[in-house]
Amino acid sequence: MDAATLNGHLEKHLRVHTFPLGIKSYKEGEPLPEKVKVPSKHLGIKMAICQAISMARRYGWTMALAGEDLSCPIAKAVFGFEERNEYYTSGRLADGMYASCREAGARFEDALAKYDIGEYACVVAGPLGRANFIPDTVLVYGNSAQVLRLLNACLYKKGGSLKSDFSGRGDCADIVIKGKKTGEPQVILPCYGDRIFGMTGDDEMAFTFPFAMAEEVVEGLEKTHAGGVRYPVPIFLRYQADFPKSYQELEKLWAEKK
Repeated sequence: MDAATLNGHLEKHLRVHTFPLGIKSYKEGEPLPEKVKVPSKHLGIKMAICQAISMARRYGWTMALAGEDLSCPIAKAVFGFEERNEYYTSGRLADGMYASCREAGARFEDALAKYDIGEYACVVAGPLGRANFIPDTVLVYGNSAQVLRLLNACLYKKGGSLKSDFSGRGDCADIVIKGKKTGEPQVILPCYGDRIFGMTGDDEMAFTFPFAMAEEVVEGLEKTHAGGVRYPVPIFLRYQADFPKSYQELEKLWAEKK
């Protein structure tokens, strides 16, 4: 299944507000897709990965970011674009903000999925419907009910539950790196930076799955839809409501004359 076909199924069953994205990590020397926008070259600025992802899903642009395009120190470290030196590993970044002490801060940094230094040279994120590359990962932002539908689809064949973990920091690592390394779908809780710089809404979550799972996800969406699990959620409306006492008195007067 190609990316455009998958996109059509996702939009049909999920009706998400922003474009589903394809994401791919490129090694040094690998040619990038045509018509990508490189922030430092085409926009004259550096940006966070969550910011570029938001541009891709809202504007429909395909964004390509290397180390020189990044403004976010956490992303530079976890994506292997800069060394993870003692200052980074000590926990100083989170101490006093997210963490009670440096030891706790260091555990925050340790928890993030990471690429090795120099393992990849660039990350590309673009609308799935017109992706001119084969994604590693599919990313969908939506409300909790739309994310639930993707969870339903991924579990349709095997059942059970999906394991995701959350640190509240560095969701770019969860989105790009964790899914690629584990080969498993991920529920993503947008981090604080994604909300500030990516302007992700309080009503939004995200979900990723490997592009290799495309046929399995589409089958899961279609079969669960046929089973009655759908979006928008078909709320139950077949009931008779109770009305205020004065309304009931009017009904009683009408009934007495019949």
